[in-house]
Amino acid sequence: MKKYHLHLISDSTGGTLNSVVKACLAQFDQVEAEQHFWPLVRTQKQLLTAIEGIRRHPGLVLYTLVDEALAKAVEKHCQGLGVPTISILHPVLHLMSSFFGMTSLAEPGLQHKLNEEYFARMDAVDYALHHDDGLKSDHDLGHADVILVGVSRTSKTPTCIYLANRGVKAANVPYVPGIPFPEKVLGLKKPLFVALTATPERLIDIRRNRLQQLGELRETDYLDAERVKDEVKEARRFYNKRGWPIIDVTRRSIEETAAEILGLLDAYRAGGPMEGQEAGQAETA
Repeated sequence: MKKYHLHLISDSTGGTLNSVVKACLAQFDQVEAEQHFWPLVRTQKQLLTAIEGIRRHPGLVLYTLVDEALAKAVEKHCQGLGVPTISILHPVLHLMSSFFGMTSLAEPGLQHKLNEEYFARMDAVDYALHHDDGLKSDHDLGHADVILVGVSRTSKTPTCIYLANRGVKAANVPYVPGIPFPEKVLGLKKPLFVALTATPERLIDIRRNRLQQLGELRETDYLDAERVKDEVKEARRFYNKRGWPIIDVTRRSIEETAAEILGLLDAYRAGGPMEGQEAGQAETA
């Protein structure tokens, strides 16, 4: 493993920068990167603190600074130190400025402004937390944008939370073999129903790990291979009967599953065919 220093400089929380760096580093499995994070850099004085850190541990510098003066200062200091640097935002900002025919506001942190969109996201997160595993299903489950259905440990809850952070009101209702699915839920017209499934082997692994974490690991029907296979088959038959799109989460990350659901939701709202079904990424009857 080769070790390198990476310096991340941001005039805001650094979320954008962290996401880009994480996605890029995943492509280099032989690299060990020690990251030095410098958030909320909005003055020359704050920038000099970061520059001193770069001087102590030279390495690649990536930054998201919308202020041109600060960006130029970073470039100048890094050139003097002989370290490579790149702006994550400026190429996009310059292209947009040219296309839109106007200059950017160059105001840090605007994406985190307490506006209507921000409060909508917070409302969606609160909704997801209060509608986990069918909680309050008789109350306002009909207000959901999406209802995820799946057997135990098919990533329903984390997917709902991720969708909530995208402003989508997502609830989840478990499918429990042998127990009738709530008729009141089936009668809802507004939400898009999406079924999540996984291979029995994957479910057993996740369930075993969960029980081990809880200190309750023991041989039960919950882990029995044949029972779990029957559980998955029964659930799939139910989903197909309802005509719900089915997403196999066995080899998908939460982000990938959420992206698929967002595509399905866009198509559902538009009243057209859902992309996932056409592309075979999601399965239907």
